[in-house]
Amino acid sequence: MENSILFLGTGTSTGVPMIGCHCSVCSSTDPRDKRLRASAFVHYNGLKLLIDCGPDFRTQALANGIEDLDAILFTHQHKDHTGGLDDVRALNYINSKPTTIYCENRVLGGLKMEYSYAFSDHPYPGVPKLDIHIIDEKPFEIQGQKIIPVRAMHYKLPVLGFRMGGLCYLTDANQIAEEEFEKLKGLEIMVINTVRRTKHLSHFSLGEAIATSQKIGAKKTFITHLSHQMAEDEHNIKGTHADLSTEMPSGIYVAYDGLKVSF
Repeated sequence: MENSILFLGTGTSTGVPMIGCHCSVCSSTDPRDKRLRASAFVHYNGLKLLIDCGPDFRTQALANGIEDLDAILFTHQHKDHTGGLDDVRALNYINSKPTTIYCENRVLGGLKMEYSYAFSDHPYPGVPKLDIHIIDEKPFEIQGQKIIPVRAMHYKLPVLGFRMGGLCYLTDANQIAEEEFEKLKGLEIMVINTVRRTKHLSHFSLGEAIATSQKIGAKKTFITHLSHQMAEDEHNIKGTHADLSTEMPSGIYVAYDGLKVSF
């Protein structure tokens, strides 16, 4: 099977539409504006890798026929990126094996708080079975395939992106250290986040995401983790997928749930 990334979710922590909101983005009837929480499923040299496992994982797995994983790679410990981990119980049962996880120590600490019952000395029958591998900024291998972590900052929280061959996926960040750009040379596909047009405390603004992607110079860049705030209705600034797509520079695209891209 060819290497590919499937965008399972491309929305921010509230998803799109956001509960109770009737803005132009949340009211859109375009299916590309229905955004589950950000996650991706990557086929990489025979591996099946899930990047983040948010609260919509069950829905995403059923919609896309995901029935087995070689590993989950966690970018960081926030709920919208870890809140679906309990649903790997079904995969444990079907495949008769624990789910392999690669994460930093601080992420493991978050998982132990959120899923204390899975880490108990005497776990209740049926809890998620997890095989944890601790990583940092150093490259590591899964079944002989090299993964290169990319350090970034999500406000004051260190997070990781992941490079796999010609693909790099980086979400929930607003700063990449200069020395990390060396890891991003020669990419086919770059995935980067934004939540709105104006400056944000912990995410790239749309302009910052575009400028950073142009600095990286991947052949194609896909923007993910979008919110309904891409529109500014009071200023008549539109923010649907169709609207945003007309604004993107050459080689930069707006991702949407269900989009599959080969690399």
